This record gives sequence, structure tokens and C-alpha cells, in this order.
Amino acid sequence: MAKSTILVVDDTPDNIAFMEEVLCGQFRIQAATSGARALEICGEADPPDLVLLDIMMPGMDGYAVCARLKEDPRTARIPVIFVTSMNDDDDEAKGLALGAVDYIIKPISPTIVVQRVRTHLELLAARRKLESLSLHYSSYLSPELVAGIRAGGIASSVGTRRKKMTVFFSDIEGFTRISESMSPEDMTFALNFYFEAMARIVIARRGTLDKYIGDAIMVFFGDPESQGLKEDAVACVSMALEMQRAIPLVEAAWRERGILASLRIRIGIASGFCAVGNFGSSSQLTYTILGTPVNLASRLESTGITGSVVVSEETEYLVRDRFSNVPRTPLAIKGIHHPVNSWEIIDDLR
Repeated sequence: MAKSTILVVDDTPDNIAFMEEVLCGQFRIQAATSGARALEICGEADPPDLVLLDIMMPGMDGYAVCARLKEDPRTARIPVIFVTSMNDDDDEAKGLALGAVDYIIKPISPTIVVQRVRTHLELLAARRKLESLSLHYSSYLSPELVAGIRAGGIASSVGTRRKKMTVFFSDIEGFTRISESMSPEDMTFALNFYFEAMARIVIARRGTLDKYIGDAIMVFFGDPESQGLKEDAVACVSMALEMQRAIPLVEAAWRERGILASLRIRIGIASGFCAVGNFGSSSQLTYTILGTPVNLASRLESTGITGSVVVSEETEYLVRDRFSNVPRTPLAIKGIHHPVNSWEIIDDLR
């Protein structure tokens, strides 16, 4: 395993030599005799893993160096330990407030310095591992959901709440028939390229990508973050129109791969009260929504016109001043005991 690199910053060469003697054999040592040089080293492509920083230096003192390191996103995460003869509590408090992880007062104890350096390097390694795992796991969740979890707005226990939302379903027309003529590799490419293009649009419109169901996509707006009921509905319909406009580009990519099938999608959108939150068990949770608008959006999609966007009555009411539309013949939909009105969205009026 490669040795961790420690940058020792002190304007007194003898102090640097002593610190090198304390740390040598266990770590790779770099040295700087000024704050400016320390910043240069930390800004290089291969920065140190940790900085041991004196405070009282001519020109730029240690406090200023630490502040500059923490202001720069490239160096903000490098742990800084102050090593100084300034032993007043206020001095230590100032250093920690600037972002230092520790404060060691001279004269130093070699064993204490080595142990504290090891401790903070271990913490750094643990944090990097945790971040790597977090990045890996977040690939399985919607970015909006990840942001909600990190912000503490989503609990890790079973529970839901009632909330008005807008729900989106899309489906590729005849994908079962299309996939029968494809190799598994081509089918995987075709579906994943399509999902990637659609997901980028979902993220840009700040929707929550709930799930992929075969070749279908379910998205909802209004949780964990809402722009307002009307604004959420407008964002959803705007997303749907953008998806339809993106289909020729996805189809062109298919053709470059030698996949000659035509790509057409249907889209259904509905708004209304849903139960949103964590469903499942204490051992495995799914953050999703249930309710009549979910079923209605799915039914509107399945009875929709290929290449179009069909919305429910409530959604049409919310977006009518933003999008032109035409009414459709009332539908008889399974599970709903009255004819269902719906509208086909034509274009954005802006």
C-alpha cells in the first residue's frame, strides 16, 4: 500500500527537519517554508493527504493558509492539523473554527503527533470509502430522492403522507414485438440508451424518477421537493413534450447501431391526491406513491395516442393557460365507474 503524503509547513527549517525525523519511515513527507508554497503544493495534481501547519509565519500566517485551503473546492477536504507554540484557548478555537481537524501545541510529543496523524488519515480513508459507497448506492435512486435523504427530509422507516401530486407514465409502443427481433445485446443497448436520454430530461425538470417497469417509466412531481402544485404539473407536461421531441434522436442512435425498429412512445399524466412515502418492511423500503392518479396516469398512457401526451382533467385545469390542447372522447377506464375526460396536449404556448 502506498504511503500517505504529509505536507509539513513551517518557516523554521529545524522544525521541519525534526518533524521529518518523527514521521519518516511511516509517511511520505513534503515540506514548505511559506504559506504561499504550501498553497502551491496543495493545488497540484497530486496533493498531500494531510497538512501539518505552523501558525506564526512571515507573510501569510497559518490561519490565512488554512482559510485559503478551505475556500478552494480543490483543497477544502485536505485535513489540516495546526502545530504551534500558541497555546491560548482562543488561538485553538480560531484554528478549529477555520476548519482544522486538530491542534497540537509545541513542544510536541512525537508519539502523540504520529498517533493523531494516523487517526485523521484513518478518518479520511473512512470518509472516502463512505462517499464511494454513497455514490454507488445513489445510482439506484432518483437524484431528487438522494438529495432528500441527504438533507434529512426523508425518514428511514415505514410511513406515508397524503399529498397532491402529478404522476407520469410512458411506454414504448410494441416493445415486446420489437425486442423479439433483437439480440440480447441490442435489446440491452436500445433500452438503456432510451432510458438514459429520458432520465436526463427527468433530472433537468426536477422530477422524481420512481421506477422502470420493463420498457415503461414512472415519474412523479411534488415530492420530495415541490415547486407548487401548478408549477409541478407544468414541469411534468413540459418534460413529457421534451421527451417526445427527443425520440428521433434516440431512434437515430438505434439506427447507427443497426437497430432499424421504429421508436414511438405513449405518455399519460394525471394529478391528484396520493399517498407518498416509504412502503415495505423494516428490512427493505421503497419510496414511492400510490393512489388513483397513479392508476389513472397508467390508464391514460395505455389508451393514449402514439407520439402524444394525454393528461387528466385535473392536470388540464392546472396547465391550460400554458399549453394548447384538444379534448378527447370520454374514456371507460377499468376501476373508475364513470367516463373519464382527458385532453391531448398539442404545444407549449410560450
